[in-house]
Amino acid sequence: MVGTLSGGEEAQLLQTIEMFEVITQSQPQDVQSLEILKEAYLKLGREKELIAASKRIAQAYVAMGQFSSAILEYEGILQRFPEDAETLAALGELESKANPLSAAPEPAVAGPAEESPSRTEPAKPKLSGSRTAPVELDDGKQAMHKMFVEGKVISAQQFEACWVSPDVSAAPTKVIDPFVQVLAEQGHLALDKSLRLISDKGRVGYLPLERYDVDIELARSFPKATLFRWCILPFDRMSKSILVATTNPFNKQAAAELEEHTKQRLLWYLAAPVDISKALRKIIR
Repeated sequence: MVGTLSGGEEAQLLQTIEMFEVITQSQPQDVQSLEILKEAYLKLGREKELIAASKRIAQAYVAMGQFSSAILEYEGILQRFPEDAETLAALGELESKANPLSAAPEPAVAGPAEESPSRTEPAKPKLSGSRTAPVELDDGKQAMHKMFVEGKVISAQQFEACWVSPDVSAAPTKVIDPFVQVLAEQGHLALDKSLRLISDKGRVGYLPLERYDVDIELARSFPKATLFRWCILPFDRMSKSILVATTNPFNKQAAAELEEHTKQRLLWYLAAPVDISKALRKIIR
């Protein structure tokens, strides 16, 4: 596999591994990021690391109570290494746990897979040049209000004063500062504390975007207005997924606008707003 990659493709995969190893070390149950790691190792032909990533995925599923998914992951390992003692032992233990529960559905687990805007039916108001009927949009305000106000991090007055509601009927000429940036600029909550709160409560991985080699052509394939309006950046592609940097992973409207231009799955990652804005100004003309 690695022999078919160009030097640039191999370098990009190595960079992806470096970044997502950091993410998964801090969030070991981030299956989304572990899957990205697994695919990168597969493309590089690194079997040992590939199997290790698969085991980490299975362990994450076990920790979340998703035993059937864990069993499927372990069985995938055995297809490559049928004598792997660690996998055989883990699979045997899991099957004994899962059998008494086979008649019951697995418990729902809160996380990016359920809260991510790409997994739900988003509201689609009428945008400039769009034929979609106007309805109320969901820009993640309710989810962020619950996290920041109901969580007693800031007051309701501070939240309302800092929440940004862009005019979706007009195309912005510059990147609009997102909520967490305005919150920090007005001295209500430091940016790193806001991002840590969203990452921990929303189970969304944080990615140091300034160190990532952004896929420029991918970013330019999406509408400038959408990227500027919501301060978001599609920064890489992995198989059938597009990785998107954001400060608000609950913004279903942003997801809806991106999904009008791609059939690929969107995977959302937190990034510092200054890094997103800087990259957008550099890339999008």
